[in-house]
Amino acid sequence: QITTLINHKDKPKRSDKTLQAIQRVGQAVNLAVGRFVTVGEAIANENHELKEEMSVACIEARRAGETIAQLTDVASLDHPESDSHITIFTDKTGVVKAARLLLSSVTKVLVLADRIVIKQIITSRNKVLATMEQLEKVSSFQEFVQIFSQFGNEMVEFAHLTGDRQNDLKDEKKKARMAASRAVLEKCTMMLLTASKTCLRHPDCESARINKDGVFHRMRLALEQVIEIVTDSRPNGESEMAPISIYSGIKEFKNKVEGLRENLYFLSKENLSTMLEVILEHTEDFTDSAYTSHEHREHILELSKQAKMELEQLVSVWMQAQNQKTKDLMEDLEVAILKTCQCMNELKREVHSAATSLAADLLKYHTDHMVLKALKITGVEGNLEAVAEYTCKLSEQKEQLVEMCRLLRHVSGTEPLEITCIHAEDTFQVTGPQIISAAETLALHPSSKIAKENLEVFCEAWESQLSDMSLLLREINDVFEGRRGEKRVYLSLPRPGKHNANLKALKPVKLDTEEQAKIAKLGLELHLLTSDVDSETEKWEDQENEIVQHGQGMSSMAYSMYLFTRGEGLLKTTQDLFHQAEIFATEGTKLASALHALSDQVHDDDKPLLLLEAEKLISMCKQLQITVKASAQGKSATFTKVDACILKTRNVMTLLCQLLPLCCKLLRKNKAGNGCLKPAPPWKEDRIRSGTNARTPERRVETFGIKSLENHVTNMTFLESK
Repeated sequence: QITTLINHKDKPKRSDKTLQAIQRVGQAVNLAVGRFVTVGEAIANENHELKEEMSVACIEARRAGETIAQLTDVASLDHPESDSHITIFTDKTGVVKAARLLLSSVTKVLVLADRIVIKQIITSRNKVLATMEQLEKVSSFQEFVQIFSQFGNEMVEFAHLTGDRQNDLKDEKKKARMAASRAVLEKCTMMLLTASKTCLRHPDCESARINKDGVFHRMRLALEQVIEIVTDSRPNGESEMAPISIYSGIKEFKNKVEGLRENLYFLSKENLSTMLEVILEHTEDFTDSAYTSHEHREHILELSKQAKMELEQLVSVWMQAQNQKTKDLMEDLEVAILKTCQCMNELKREVHSAATSLAADLLKYHTDHMVLKALKITGVEGNLEAVAEYTCKLSEQKEQLVEMCRLLRHVSGTEPLEITCIHAEDTFQVTGPQIISAAETLALHPSSKIAKENLEVFCEAWESQLSDMSLLLREINDVFEGRRGEKRVYLSLPRPGKHNANLKALKPVKLDTEEQAKIAKLGLELHLLTSDVDSETEKWEDQENEIVQHGQGMSSMAYSMYLFTRGEGLLKTTQDLFHQAEIFATEGTKLASALHALSDQVHDDDKPLLLLEAEKLISMCKQLQITVKASAQGKSATFTKVDACILKTRNVMTLLCQLLPLCCKLLRKNKAGNGCLKPAPPWKEDRIRSGTNARTPERRVETFGIKSLENHVTNMTFLESK
């Protein structure tokens, strides 16, 4: 909105609509700043050490917002220039200064709030660690129950804080590391409960103590990793060693090779040779593995040999081209570059095939969990000899799965998936011995219900990780085949020619700068309407209501169309816009059906008004669909069609702004006291959340295992009675 104000073009003639739009933007900015500052002031009041800094930043932001509102108060002026009142037209520099002050002060508030959030997470972690130390030393069952109840509450708080933080992380690698650490904490919380209970019931059992110690150690490591991610630091100032995979190595190598087309002198031949050596060294993880098939091993060795030969040929031509840039030599260089890259692609394909086929076979083979079932049965029987036999088999299975994770990491294709592979490897590495110690404890105490429950918990963790591996394998294959990586939004964008056969032959075009300027005002009006619709949908208590969901969907699409008028967003061409408008109209028709359904629930007096509005909506959506399907040849006709689509979308959104409060009012009236409006949540519960918005679905990430943790705490009375 600020950008719109700063970039508006001064024109001698200004219509009333233009003046009203500018005033509405100014007021919207001021209101948004007011809401933002209210949150900042609430945080300041609860955090005295930063209260002064936060208060100053909030005052600056509020002042800047009010200045922008004053300078844009132009709607009532017929001739702003001749009036003594200072406006955006007489003092544009004032708006620029106010905008800079606003952005500066808002940034200060965000940085201070961020420091507070980090401090909250560290404080929460310290509480958890302190309670864990108490749990480790506890000797009586009653005392354990009381302390674990406190521990559960602290873990729930930590889960909320770290979940919000994970949502806010922009770095996908950090987000994946945070998710892995929080997954460990979720699973280990239940393990800690049963392992500690087993130790208390059998205090002299060495295998039970080993089992419990392993859980505590793993939880401490996970807690430490969360703090490393949050504070962006590592203990003792160590720098993080990024895991090197074959995929990332090949990608970097190819980039360097292809860079020779532009510059023959930007790297040395030794540099390129070293990069290939590192890649081929990593392929030894495949060729040395006992689980790689003979066929895959032979192909990888052949391709490795070929890669060396292709690089030798490339270096030879490259050196000649540095001395003498003839046409023939440059053509030879291009051929050498293509052959080297092709060889690396084949090597990448081969290691991918080797890793994924091994993973698919192992996951299929271990899907019946026969070893785990046998351990449970022999443990209950107290058959130590049989337990020892099956623990050996589990150790073999663990080695297979660990090797599988190592090989998959090399071909995962993205850093987050690499981290997920490393996390899976650690999980199998740690959980295997824990299952063995739990099984040995049960075999020594076959009648112990708690020892049996403890083994069940560790076996479930193993089964859960195997299940996760199937999903991970699917994601890795999706990346390899190019099915992943597209931005996922609330509504999938239509592809040219997919939904409308009449549009297949049209050439997709973009709006030029002049056309964007012409349509900017209409786009701004559309933007303001999407804000109004979002504001109305947020007032509904039942966010799953069909009317709300259709409204959010339409707002999301309208916002995409607004971004298109600015040359931004995911709608890149006029073709994309027309497809989006067609789906928008379809969504509007679905909303009309939902309104008809609602009319059956409301009182007879209200029904005619609702049906009338529904018919209006259907008529507008049909008009939009007709406009979308009309053919447009040539630049001028295409722009006219774009303008008409945006205009008709704006009209539908205007009607939607009237419909949503009407429906909410009718539902409230009909439900006799069960209001559909929800109060604004206090900042502490909401943790400075961004509002529910159809445009940002990716921010809806649930915090880990909070429900299960709360259930553990709730059930402690039952535990105490036992």
